[in-house]
Amino acid sequence: MLSETTDVFALQAAGIVGTWNTDVPAGLSRLDEGAAALLAGNPDLAGKPIPLDIAFARIHPDDREWVFAWVRRVREIGGPIAAEFRVVATTGEVRWILNRGYLRPDANGAMRGYGTYIDTTDAHRTPEPPILPSEVDPLHQAADHCIQAHAAIRRSGNTHLALVMNMLLLEIGCVLARRTKA
Repeated sequence: MLSETTDVFALQAAGIVGTWNTDVPAGLSRLDEGAAALLAGNPDLAGKPIPLDIAFARIHPDDREWVFAWVRRVREIGGPIAAEFRVVATTGEVRWILNRGYLRPDANGAMRGYGTYIDTTDAHRTPEPPILPSEVDPLHQAADHCIQAHAAIRRSGNTHLALVMNMLLLEIGCVLARRTKA
């Protein structure tokens, strides 16, 4: 069995920044340490119930309005969540984050949500996937191509295809993370 440190490294290698859960009726979310550090700008907020404006304090100013409108809409209807936006790290660096998760009513009918933040910055830095040697794992190559396809599909505006691509990327990341843990 691998150590907790190895598990964390595997998640980081897959681009996982952190996790979130939200209590929609209360209007509060809980972030883990990684998400609190990057999105709220304060790792000390990890595990504490915080309002959306604090949880998303580091959203890029150009993305802030549409991200908040999108979150309000998803909180009304529930279902799968998939959105990519920019955050400004405390260092001033702009990072691209993919928010993946799901909102659904609990046993009492109250909307609850859970999800993950995935750093996709590298996909926005390189217009073409790097040329990889033939001995590189084909699943890593598939992930690189899917990241590029995701960016192109997102630009097309087709939300259904973007959702499908998000699910594929998440599954590839999970498989790679499980391999690292094995």
